[in-house]
Amino acid sequence: MNLPAPTALFTPSWHAELELGYARFGDSTRPTLRRHLGPLRVQKHLYAEGPQVCQHIIVHPPGGIAGGDRLAIRAHVGANAWAQLTSPGAAKWYRAASPAYQSLHLQVETGATLEWLPQETIVFSAAQAELHTRIELHGDARLFYWDVVALGRPASGERFDLGHLQAHLDIRRDGRLLWHERLRIEGDDGLLDSPIGLDGQPVFATLLATGEIDSDLLHACRSLPNAVRGDLTQLPGLLVARCLAGEALLARNWLIDLWKLLRPALLGREAVAPRIWAT
Repeated sequence: MNLPAPTALFTPSWHAELELGYARFGDSTRPTLRRHLGPLRVQKHLYAEGPQVCQHIIVHPPGGIAGGDRLAIRAHVGANAWAQLTSPGAAKWYRAASPAYQSLHLQVETGATLEWLPQETIVFSAAQAELHTRIELHGDARLFYWDVVALGRPASGERFDLGHLQAHLDIRRDGRLLWHERLRIEGDDGLLDSPIGLDGQPVFATLLATGEIDSDLLHACRSLPNAVRGDLTQLPGLLVARCLAGEALLARNWLIDLWKLLRPALLGREAVAPRIWAT
């Protein structure tokens, strides 16, 4: 009797793509492209600040990313347009037997502004998360970008002791490299507790904003009352802020407080928090 050859355990995975485009028409920014494949969407575009700033909320209906999943997001902000992109809640990367991937490609044309302000990313223990972000700025394009990462689930007593997080981030202006970063954290890595690493803090966050601020505003940002260990550095044409925290909410609140101070100076508009952040 011939028996069928053994087969590997089948694990379903999601492959999803989202492509967005924005253009300026008179005094209004309008979506010009909204193409999706698989479970990745944007909700209805919003104008909480008036017609100049178009806000979209990116939704991943499965609610989490598992082994084998591949997400690809592309956004193009045309000349003089202004797009603000956020998310309705935390992105969760689940424990998995194989890697999962996210690719993010953002293009911002001359005179345009992009705010990339997602909520936190939670990387469960034993997840295998690999993220690649490429941002291309042209001419005097402006960018306000942040990222909050929580390793494990401290509230549930889960430490990031298995799996890995790998992330690539490149920002270029007219082809010239402004920011180049490579990160790889292995589960139970010594750097999780080392003073030269995360120093025992499960959450880290980064803010990158184009432009430069004066010393008074830099001092005001550094003087914000907060429960994180963070600081800011002014590089030529790029402001960098980083923090370590015990909880994702603390890091996110610090970034929001910085955004409220920095947005008027760097982008010329008062900060109006998206309503989705309060839900």
